Amino acid sequence: MKAKVFDTRQLQAFAALARLGSFTQAAHELHLTQSAISHAIKALEEQAGCRLFERAGRRVTLTQAGEQLLRHVEKIMAEMKNARLGLEELSRWGHGRLRIGASTTACQYILPGVLREFKQSFPKCVISIEPGDHGQQVELLQQGRVDVALMIEPAGRKELAFVPLFEDEMRFLVAPVHPWAKAGRFQRANFQDQTLILYNQTSYTFRLVKDYFREEGLPLANFLELGSMEAIKELAKVGLGIGVLAPWVARAEIAAGALVSLPLGKRKLRRRWGVAHLRGRRLSLGEETFVGLCETVTAEFAQPGGEG
Repeated sequence: MKAKVFDTRQLQAFAALARLGSFTQAAHELHLTQSAISHAIKALEEQAGCRLFERAGRRVTLTQAGEQLLRHVEKIMAEMKNARLGLEELSRWGHGRLRIGASTTACQYILPGVLREFKQSFPKCVISIEPGDHGQQVELLQQGRVDVALMIEPAGRKELAFVPLFEDEMRFLVAPVHPWAKAGRFQRANFQDQTLILYNQTSYTFRLVKDYFREEGLPLANFLELGSMEAIKELAKVGLGIGVLAPWVARAEIAAGALVSLPLGKRKLRRRWGVAHLRGRRLSLGEETFVGLCETVTAEFAQPGGEG
């Protein structure tokens, strides 16, 4: 048989009446009518199966059963107060937690600037970061292990909402002495003779690049795959291959003339970056602030100058 659960409003009326000893004062404190207090106590006594108060004129005193119940109710009321205070604490500026999922690229080039600003506004917020590739970020969101994920748009995932930040363009990055840099464009005729340096073969970006060249009639035959953007840039700078990266990852190198950015071809290969979260889930103040800071920090990535 399912146990009956006391109504919290009845327990509040009981606690107030036990403390004040007066229906009038209890009603005044709880902003209710005396009749409402009387009905609440009557219903509680019926549910408890015993009398909780002795009436003596306008004053009431607890019975032995009432005294026993009061000890439990006081604990319940204290826990409810603590729960409410805890929730209020979470909603206060600078408190709470933020669980972020992000690709390795986002962890290295986007998050540091975002979190530096975020901590100024939320100094007491506990931040955790789960790095991982595209597929891992989707799983982390679905399993509720992260609140938001900074990632490339997850196509076909109706259970996820996506706040777009910017679009980038994958391009060739070559050393200034490379023949393509001197020609100002990639040369299709000797494409198969070149060594491409690509990001991690298990990554979503690798699949995008591979599909792009296959559709262009240039299947990948000679390539290296690395798990570090910095390593890709360094190898491209010394002429050991041609990097395929988004130029915002190599802004400093391009600005210094250490690398030259060239389009992959007439057709662009674009990616859409943003912040994903479970659809229908209302973002907290901290999470909304995080998204806003991501928009601010990445605003220049979408500008023409950010693409080289």
